[in-house]
Amino acid sequence: MSSSFDYGVIDKVVASIGAKAGSIIPILQGVQERYNYLPPECFPYTAKKLGVSEARIYGVATFYENFSLRPKGKFIIKVCDGTACHVRKSIPNLERLRKELGLSEKKITSDDLGFTVQTVACLGACSLGPALTVNNEVYANMTPDKVSELLGSLKVKLARGAA
Repeated sequence: MSSSFDYGVIDKVVASIGAKAGSIIPILQGVQERYNYLPPECFPYTAKKLGVSEARIYGVATFYENFSLRPKGKFIIKVCDGTACHVRKSIPNLERLRKELGLSEKKITSDDLGFTVQTVACLGACSLGPALTVNNEVYANMTPDKVSELLGSLKVKLARGAA
C-alpha cells in the first residue's frame, strides 16, 4: 500500500453518509475527485470499511464509465466527435492535440500527468461545434490553430501549478 494515499478521503465520506453498501459510489467519487482516478489502495480499504467484497467495489468502479482506474491528467480535454462537430472538422483538432502532447488513440494521458485527451459522442454544444471541453469548460468553434493556442495557455498554467 502506498503511503501517499489519504485514507481520510474514504473515512470522511463514511462518516458523513454511513458505512453501507450504498456508500460505494459516493466514496469512489470522493477518491476520484481527489486523485483524478481510483488508486488501487482504495479498493481493499473501502471493502473493509463497508463489509463488502473487494470484487463488489471493483465491479462498481468498472461498471460506470465515469470512474477511471488509470491516472488522468490535471487538464482533462474532451473532444466532441458527435455528428455536428464531426462534420465541422473536429478530427483535425483531436489530431493536433495528440501530436502536440505525444498522445495517441491508446495513450490518452501525457507522461507528466498534465493532460488527458478523450473523445466523446456529444458535449451537448452542437451549435458551437467543433467544440471541446477542458475540465468541463466549453471551448467553441475550435480550429487546430486555436487548439495550439489553448494548449500553450494550459501549459503555462500547468508550469505555475494552477491546474
